[in-house]
Amino acid sequence: MKDAVETPPDRTLARIPEVGSAPIGSDAERHLFELWESPPGWRGWLSTVDHKEIGLRYLVTSFIFLLIGGVEALIMRVQLAGPDRHLLTPEQYNQLFTMHGITMIFLYALPVLSGFSNYLWPLMLGSRDMAFPRLNALSYWLFLFAGLFLYASFPLGEGANAGWFNYVPLSGPEYNTGPNIDVYALGMVLLGISTTVGAVNFIVTLFRMRAPGMSIDKVPILVWGTLTASVANLFAVPSVSLAFFLLWLDRQSGTHFFDPLDGGKPMLWQHLFWMFGHPWVYVIVLPAMGIVSDALPTFCRRPLVGYAAVALSTMATMLLGFGVWIHHMFATGLPALAISFFGATSLAISIPSAVAVFAWIATIWLGRPVFRTPFLFFAGFVLLFVMGGLSGVMTAAVPLDLQLNDTYFVVAHLHYVLLGINVFPVVGGVYYWFPKFCGRMMNETLGKWSFWVLFIGFNLGFFPMHVAGLLGMPRRIYTYAPNMGWNTVNLITSIGSFVFAAGILIFLANIAFSLKRGALAPQNPWDAPTLEWAMPSPPPPYNFAVIPLIASRHPLWEDRLASTEDRSNLQAGYLLMDGRETLGTTALDAVPDVILKMPDDTYAPFFLALFGSLGFAGLLLDWNRFTLLMAAAVGLSLAAWMWPRQKLVQRVPGVKRATEAGRG
Repeated sequence: MKDAVETPPDRTLARIPEVGSAPIGSDAERHLFELWESPPGWRGWLSTVDHKEIGLRYLVTSFIFLLIGGVEALIMRVQLAGPDRHLLTPEQYNQLFTMHGITMIFLYALPVLSGFSNYLWPLMLGSRDMAFPRLNALSYWLFLFAGLFLYASFPLGEGANAGWFNYVPLSGPEYNTGPNIDVYALGMVLLGISTTVGAVNFIVTLFRMRAPGMSIDKVPILVWGTLTASVANLFAVPSVSLAFFLLWLDRQSGTHFFDPLDGGKPMLWQHLFWMFGHPWVYVIVLPAMGIVSDALPTFCRRPLVGYAAVALSTMATMLLGFGVWIHHMFATGLPALAISFFGATSLAISIPSAVAVFAWIATIWLGRPVFRTPFLFFAGFVLLFVMGGLSGVMTAAVPLDLQLNDTYFVVAHLHYVLLGINVFPVVGGVYYWFPKFCGRMMNETLGKWSFWVLFIGFNLGFFPMHVAGLLGMPRRIYTYAPNMGWNTVNLITSIGSFVFAAGILIFLANIAFSLKRGALAPQNPWDAPTLEWAMPSPPPPYNFAVIPLIASRHPLWEDRLASTEDRSNLQAGYLLMDGRETLGTTALDAVPDVILKMPDDTYAPFFLALFGSLGFAGLLLDWNRFTLLMAAAVGLSLAAWMWPRQKLVQRVPGVKRATEAGRG
């Protein structure tokens, strides 16, 4: 990962003692622009490693997958709107609800949050890019190709068909002989590689790429949420990747990891899958909670109440999240003692989540709320978070879970957690940071319309599922008899689903309108406190012409808060112009430590992801020679990536004495 390389040993950091509105002069800014700008046209599109471009691509691609998953859901709701409907065959319905789950959980929920974090992290942390820009590009290309891979067989009627949870033996070779499950298994391994390299990038970025003075207790909560999710991914993703790889071996090579007739264990699949599956719930929730924790205080005109408690509760939630996976398996006949421990942990995990809820409510209560569109989405999220959390506590109680297991009550809980707690912060975050992304404001009237239509449609669509579950409607059925008592609740759910879809369309129409005709955004349109609003919108390719000096969590509100601490200095910092450079700082206190040479744009991540994905396709189709050829192409792409440019980074003399660095 040749991303950081050495500066000449006689160099020291250039300190800019004082600057004005044009801090380093137009010539110097032009030089930085030329250094960091990607080539125009298709060459730049394929080769860029700019975190902002990659973040926007994550956002756009994940929203496309959201639309695809939404269309699949609407087709299912037409099928279930009334009894004895036969719009779909059982096999078509199996493929549709499986691909809907795969799309929404794996191809939308986390990638959309990765888009926010990829775009915003360096801006919030005072850096010019992520720690490993080429890994960043690779993670996106792998995500895109994995999504295309997972959908490759679906139009041919051979899509994954055993549910997103893919339980064996139904997904094993005895009961499912087509390519459906093989596509799912290899696609998930490919997607796991993307998630893992992205997680490594986020972790290193936090600990080594913060602006001077931004100690670990000054980073935004969004950073804490994404960091916690990234650390969890390093432990959770290998579990599910192993499960899918073992299943693929069972299906293709005659092994028997999950075959009880030959000593295999079907329950092994559930353990491996849910060791990943339940932490994944928090992986796609904690960064969304971070969006709310950082943006909500802007509209309350006060800092977040209980910053330290919220940061600690974020980490505690994920730690406990690794101890609750068996609550998905209460009905499988496990020993009562084990179930009791996991049931207790499943109840206890509500405590750190409640800490965040009370912090948000206290921030609103003690603040002076401004009812703009983003605030509505964040406030609506708090209500949906409480509703989804309460139903989660209910299913954590073992006796109740045994009654609700495999009913539509669980489907309702799943959607409140995975859709309500993810989509509302995401849409609110788009409204909030759209000026930063595009330099224009979104239409406020359309924004409020989209909120109310989405909020009403969501609750109209998913709350009746609780009632259907209590009436005994099982999950994963494609039709039902007219005398079951489920007709009305299913019709209401289907109507609500279309209302929710209308809200999404209003939101997308607002984006399209605002891109063309939205009012030009000032630099800080919301009067926000965090560092990303200290630069033009959209930011230049190099982010910060001068790396700023940070002294508080709210560098743009220090005068308002009458802080008695040292003040941040956004106009005097470190100037780095000898090629693509940024500043490396120490892990905890963010003391200037090294000058990092950042990589230029390259096609290597694109071709590495392309050839790797084609190699997986060769495995799927049993094209051995083609697979070997793609493996060789992957090796050549890695060689191009790793081809040495300069020596590895070394510490620069005098860099820690930031106040004296300008003398050099």
